[in-house]
Amino acid sequence: MRKGEGQAHVATDVANPAANPEKYADPSGEKMRALAWQGANDVQMVDSLKPRIINDHDVVVKVTGSTICGSDLHLYHGAILQMKKGDILGHEFCGKVDSVGPAVTNLKPGDRVVASFQIACGECYYCKQKLSSQCERTNSDELQNYLYGHRTAGVLGYSHLTGGFAGGQAEYVRMPYGNASLLKLPDDVPDEKGLYLSDVLCTSYHCVTDTGVQKGETVAIWGMGPVGLMCAYFAFKKGASRVIGIDNNWRLDWCKAKLPKLETLDYSKIPSGSSVPTELRKMVDKGVDRALECAAGEYAKGIGHKIEMRLGLENDTSETLNEMILSVKKFGTIGITGVYSGYTNHFNIGAVMELGIRIIGNGQAPVFKYWEELLHQIQTGEIDPTIMLSHRIDLEDVAKAYRIFDAKQEQMMKVFIQTKFSAPPAPGTPQLTRF
Repeated sequence: MRKGEGQAHVATDVANPAANPEKYADPSGEKMRALAWQGANDVQMVDSLKPRIINDHDVVVKVTGSTICGSDLHLYHGAILQMKKGDILGHEFCGKVDSVGPAVTNLKPGDRVVASFQIACGECYYCKQKLSSQCERTNSDELQNYLYGHRTAGVLGYSHLTGGFAGGQAEYVRMPYGNASLLKLPDDVPDEKGLYLSDVLCTSYHCVTDTGVQKGETVAIWGMGPVGLMCAYFAFKKGASRVIGIDNNWRLDWCKAKLPKLETLDYSKIPSGSSVPTELRKMVDKGVDRALECAAGEYAKGIGHKIEMRLGLENDTSETLNEMILSVKKFGTIGITGVYSGYTNHFNIGAVMELGIRIIGNGQAPVFKYWEELLHQIQTGEIDPTIMLSHRIDLEDVAKAYRIFDAKQEQMMKVFIQTKFSAPPAPGTPQLTRF
C-alpha cells in the first residue's frame, strides 16, 4: 500500500541515512557504526553515516547508552511487517545533544537526554493528553491504518509499519520533535539508570497502572523478562498481596533473587495432564485478580498454532491469552503489554463474555505520561532500574548479543550498550563483557 504523507509532519522512511546520503546524511560525511537488519535472524554491524537535521524540530543525539529489548526480537525473527534490509534497529537510547534544528527551544548541544521510544509531537489531540504513543503526526503508514483502523505514533528503529525511523543501536540518532521526545537527564542520574526511562520502566509501570492493580490483590505475570520483572516490582509497590511469575527458564530464579516475595510457576515442569490455569487455581482460590501479559504473541506452543502461523493463517497465537482467561477470577482483568501485531485464531471469546472478564490492550506505553514521575523516583531512590541490568557490552558486540539474548543464554536479562561516547561504568553497575 502507498503511504499517505498527510498523516506525518516529519520525514518518514529514513531508516538508514546512508541509503540517501545527499538527503539524509550530515554534510561532514562523518561515518558511524550501527546495527542493521539484514533479514530474518540476521543483524550485522555496518558502516553508516551520521544523520543530519532534516526537519526544523529535529535533534541529532550522540548515543552514550542503548540496549536490546525483548520486542527487538520480533524484528530479529522477521515477525513484524515491513522491515527492509539495512534498517537501523534500537528504540531505547540516551546520549548527549550534538545539534538542534531551528525550532528546538529547550535543548542545546551537550545536554544529556533520554529519548522516548515513540516519536511524538507534544501538540496533537493525543499528545496533549500525554498519550504520546498515539501521536497523530509521526506515522504515515497505510498498512497499519488498514490493519488497526488508526495509526500509532512513529517508533524508533521499529520497521516501516511504525514510520521507518533509524534506531538507537548506533553512534548517532536523528530524533524528530526533540523538544517533546527527549527528556533532560540530571547529573545525579547516570546513564545506566536514565536509559531505561526510554521504554522498559514506562512500559512496565503503564502495564500495572493501566490494568488497575490494587492493594491486596493477586497478580500473575506471563513472561519474566525485564518487563515482567519490573511489572512484578511495580505490582508490589501498588500493594499487591501476591505476585506470581510464569516462565520456563532461569529468569524465574533471577527475578526471585531480586524480589524475594515473588512466587514462581515453571510451566515446563507442570505434571502431564495439568495446565497453567489448573496450577494457578491450586495456588490462588478462585483465580487471580489481575493477569499481565509480558511475553508476546509470536511464541506458539502447540503444533496447531505453529502450523497456522507458518502458513500465514494467523499473526499471533492465542494460547497465552486463553491461559489468562482461564486463570483470572470472574470479572477479573487481563492486561496485554506483550507485542501482538495482527490476527489470532481459537480465541476463547465465550469465556470472556460469560465470565465478565475485562481485557485491556495496554498498547505501546505512553512514555510522556510517566517518565518525569519515574525520573523523580529514580532520583529519590524509590526505584532502581539496575535490578534488571545483567551485562554491559560494546556496540560492536550487539549482533552477537542478539543471538545470546534470543537463546536466553549466559543469564542475559537487560544489557547496557556502550559506544565510543559513553562514560565509564557507574558505581555498582556491570563492567564490560566481551564476547
